[in-house]
Amino acid sequence: MQSKSQTILEDRFGRVVDYLRLSVTDRCDFRCVYCMAEDMQFLPRQQVLTLEEMAFLGQAFVSLGVRRIRLTGGEPLVRRGVMTLVNQLAAQPGLDELTITTNGSQLATMAPALLEAGVRRLNISLDSLHPQRFAAITRTGKLSRVLEGIEAAQHAGIERIKLNSVIVRDLNDDEILPLLDFALERGLDISYIEEMPLGQIDCRDRRGGLVTSEEVRECIGERYSLLASTEASAGPSRYYRIAGSDSRIGFISPHSHNFCDSCNRVRVTCEGRLLLCLGNEHSVDLRAVIRRYPGDMAALQEAIVNAMALKPERHYFYHDDKPQVLRFMNATGG
Repeated sequence: MQSKSQTILEDRFGRVVDYLRLSVTDRCDFRCVYCMAEDMQFLPRQQVLTLEEMAFLGQAFVSLGVRRIRLTGGEPLVRRGVMTLVNQLAAQPGLDELTITTNGSQLATMAPALLEAGVRRLNISLDSLHPQRFAAITRTGKLSRVLEGIEAAQHAGIERIKLNSVIVRDLNDDEILPLLDFALERGLDISYIEEMPLGQIDCRDRRGGLVTSEEVRECIGERYSLLASTEASAGPSRYYRIAGSDSRIGFISPHSHNFCDSCNRVRVTCEGRLLLCLGNEHSVDLRAVIRRYPGDMAALQEAIVNAMALKPERHYFYHDDKPQVLRFMNATGG
């Protein structure tokens, strides 16, 4: 049982977990090709945690030393009533930061409320600046709506906005520099992400489509001098700067630069599965604990603490040349 004096979560490799990524829904208004299947079967409502259960979960993690919570999805801002959860978590004593990863589609109307609740940082997915290509990647998204959302978030006063761009060969690898210029011109940060093979897809070769962070840096280096930075965020990005700009350029490299030795985070899916690693299936059913012991904070804390023993040393995305993790990214939480 968790002692009252202990306030940190530590796994068997000595890594302290102080960062939670909480998925509030598996649903999304986009159908991005690297995130989910085109014809998705979403979870029945009764299998998804209620907003009250998610707030209780957040309280438990904060009581165990978690200092940052990021809300993810699916698309978190399409969850009905989500601002109730945002307000409750942002006001949680002991939480240093509440952030959100979003596709940007809802920001035009929701950005002011997010700022008022206490959200100071946003990650916005943006993989193309060409409307037709953007529509092809997202299947259902409109680029103009996302650009409007970015502008609204800046206008509202969100302090730090970071673009997340998944670069895939022969899909959008010709937009590495245009995306960077877009970020630099607007004072935004940007992280380039190596695609993670979550879920089985048959429409393209993921391994053949992998563009490594080194390739992206080489492309950027043809125009700009990247200066290595000692800055770090709660996530796995390694940051660089360009002289004369306040923007940070990050690289998330789960394939080419394993960052597991410094992993400080866990994920909880919208159905209450505590995932100890993005690239493994190790998990604990926290929904079962919450619903078996309603309102019992000690029981939930104990389940979370005991789960740390299951956190693996590192991820392995492939087994026998096939993706090891069969859940899609929308079911995982970004």
